[in-house]
Amino acid sequence: MKVTIHIWDLPHRLFHWLLAVSVAASYITAKIGGSLIDWHGRLGIFILGLLIFRIIWGFIGSTHSRFSTFFPTFSRLAAYLKGRWQGIGHNPLGALSVIALLTTVAVQVGTGLFANDDIAFEGPLFDFVDKSFSNKLTGLHSTTFYVLLGFVVLHIVAIIFYRWVKKTNLVTPMLTGKKEIPVALAEAMAITPDKSFGPMRFILSMIISGTVVWGVSGGITQLYPVQSQQQTAQAPSSF
Repeated sequence: MKVTIHIWDLPHRLFHWLLAVSVAASYITAKIGGSLIDWHGRLGIFILGLLIFRIIWGFIGSTHSRFSTFFPTFSRLAAYLKGRWQGIGHNPLGALSVIALLTTVAVQVGTGLFANDDIAFEGPLFDFVDKSFSNKLTGLHSTTFYVLLGFVVLHIVAIIFYRWVKKTNLVTPMLTGKKEIPVALAEAMAITPDKSFGPMRFILSMIISGTVVWGVSGGITQLYPVQSQQQTAQAPSSF
């Protein structure tokens, strides 16, 4: 016998799907290039905002969105590998995948802020580093994408594996927020329904992430003007 519980709050689900769509759109705009490269940059800044929001929400969000409930400690990993782990949200291996994916996206976005393509695109923080360092970060930005692609493929394979082998649907709960679990597990975990995500906590998270986005998209430059390297190049002295 199973019981339906509420597991993923609305902000968590919105973050998940917005991130998936934004990463896909970033890849498409980068490949097409041309006039869409500006949209690639905008999407990168949007993804930065999503990441900042998720980090904050990982501390003040509802129960299963918090890092403390699923962080893959050694004891949790050991229990899972021995078949003794009991939980409702991300299992320890799934948690490792989530952390690896978020970290890779963070590196991808972070390097993109300083990147350039030697043609028409410069990241919003390009002027804060020298050109050679920007070139290195641009190379890392390109390389990290393939790591990110690998994690995305692994994520999709895991979803398929759980659906067809373990008979566990991971997609529907991320759409509806609800999940069916055995009554015995619900009783063992002493689950208390947590349907609210806290409007004030959500607003606070949005304000902080929005401030960061404003800062990197031009706010920092407005407060602390930085001349571009091309403009600061010194003309040869006259004799």
